[in-house]
Amino acid sequence: MNKESMKPSNSKDDVASHNRVEDVIDKDNIEENSVEKDRIEKESADIAQLRTPIKVDLSAVYDFLGSRTTQAWVDAATADVPLIIQDHANCEKKAAGTAMNLLFRYEFSYDLQRKLAQLIREEMLHYEQVLGIMHERGQEWRYLSAGRYAKGLLKHKRTHEPAAMVDVLIIGAFIEARSCERFAALSDVIDDERLAKYYRYLLKSESRHFEDYLALAQSLSDDNIDERVAFFKAVEAELISIPDTELRFHSGTPA
Repeated sequence: MNKESMKPSNSKDDVASHNRVEDVIDKDNIEENSVEKDRIEKESADIAQLRTPIKVDLSAVYDFLGSRTTQAWVDAATADVPLIIQDHANCEKKAAGTAMNLLFRYEFSYDLQRKLAQLIREEMLHYEQVLGIMHERGQEWRYLSAGRYAKGLLKHKRTHEPAAMVDVLIIGAFIEARSCERFAALSDVIDDERLAKYYRYLLKSESRHFEDYLALAQSLSDDNIDERVAFFKAVEAELISIPDTELRFHSGTPA
């Protein structure tokens, strides 16, 4: 090879080719930075780092649930925001704990294990975020007894496997869908823009969780689960609608 052949070419084709390579590299860097930004945001416990989606379609959530939250519950919840925040923290922690128990109990399914691992990570992050909100507001942790909601659903769980597991997952779907519906209801009226923004941020993940639970439930059952879903739909709607003496994130109409 002579020295002339080693000199960089200045032809238009070579310059254009070089520019295309640089464009690809820049695009790759942009995409990589975007993915990294999304990862950091998703894993951030600081709600100031979170981006609120412009709009989340909740029509599937509303269709899945058998009833909508009453205005009486919304009024009671907005009148005692600290209690709702505290119980929200409890719910996130319980959701992670339930998923962890299922992770150890049902180790035969790869899809189930993977989804549960993702869910545990996400629920614990939400728990940490709510703790941060409590700290910002100067709100100290206090004990709250569990409401009737989850217990009222679980008492109908079948006792033999895999039916028991299927029912637990269906119940989980309703709990997640109801959480999503109530985040939406509160975000529209709550007198705290930072908290309202956080509730709107949660809509995207919460609106996805119920479908994940249903898909897992169906994957573990040889029979169609629609009948069981319809059964728990009626039970859940009644628990949400009838009078309740305790205000909780998933409580019924205030008595």
